[in-house]
Amino acid sequence: MNKPKPTQLLLVAAALLGAIGTAHADEGTRRSNGLAKDVAVRHRRLLVAHRFEVTPLFESSIDADYQHTVGGGLKLEYHLGDMFSIGVLGVVSTTLHTSLVDRVLATLPDAPSDTSKDPSKTQFLDHLNSIPLHGAAYISITPWYGKLAAFSSAFVAFDFYFQAGVSFAQLKSDCPVTTVCTDTHPGTSVMSGMDSIPADNDPKNDPPLNDGNRIGLYLGGGIHVFLSDFLALDLTVRDYAFSDNPSGADYNADQFVGTSPTLGDDNRFLHHLFFGAGLSIMLPTTVQRTP
Repeated sequence: MNKPKPTQLLLVAAALLGAIGTAHADEGTRRSNGLAKDVAVRHRRLLVAHRFEVTPLFESSIDADYQHTVGGGLKLEYHLGDMFSIGVLGVVSTTLHTSLVDRVLATLPDAPSDTSKDPSKTQFLDHLNSIPLHGAAYISITPWYGKLAAFSSAFVAFDFYFQAGVSFAQLKSDCPVTTVCTDTHPGTSVMSGMDSIPADNDPKNDPPLNDGNRIGLYLGGGIHVFLSDFLALDLTVRDYAFSDNPSGADYNADQFVGTSPTLGDDNRFLHHLFFGAGLSIMLPTTVQRTP
């Protein structure tokens, strides 16, 4: 009987190794396909997916110039999944004077003067506006979620979200036309019979142009901290951006409050920042879990 040559032994060993490698490759492929179809985290609670969120909330302006806006409202949001949702919110508000208003009032005269460019206390206050109603319609994305640990014993779930959409606001200015805002033709002259009445060039008695409804842009970002499977603390910073003139005064120095063909409008596109806090209620209250 002939003994096998070394070359033949090497060929047999290479064939065996190839067969074993192919078997392991097939096994690895099967495992990879199985994991690809599996969930990322087993038995994870789906805290927001396909749930309706109702959030009574409190909101306050941040760094307002003349009037702090403080109010309460409601947010309604439907979560299409873990990441995307759509919602609306509305807030009814009242106003408080900022410290700047108090400092300005201390420098103003009690009565109006035709020889001074400074408004009286009443003229200054009556030109300021408020935001009794504001809100937004938006889409939201939640890219991050996880757990917070307190003292290595208490664990709460959280998520971060970002929102973008359309803002709306109702502006209100109570400048009386009979005593303060008496100029019926700011910045222009008018005919009275055969006579021309020139512009008075006194912006202190012009209508403030900061009253009415506004549509603008909305941006927001916040966090849910889940107190239970259906209750969450909702903390948000919101930016309602729309055209406004909070002081109601002559901003572009054309000696009247209105629109100038050369200097433009006394209104500007402003960012109104708010901080909101609310308690989110997730419906249904029972939570689903992944397999």
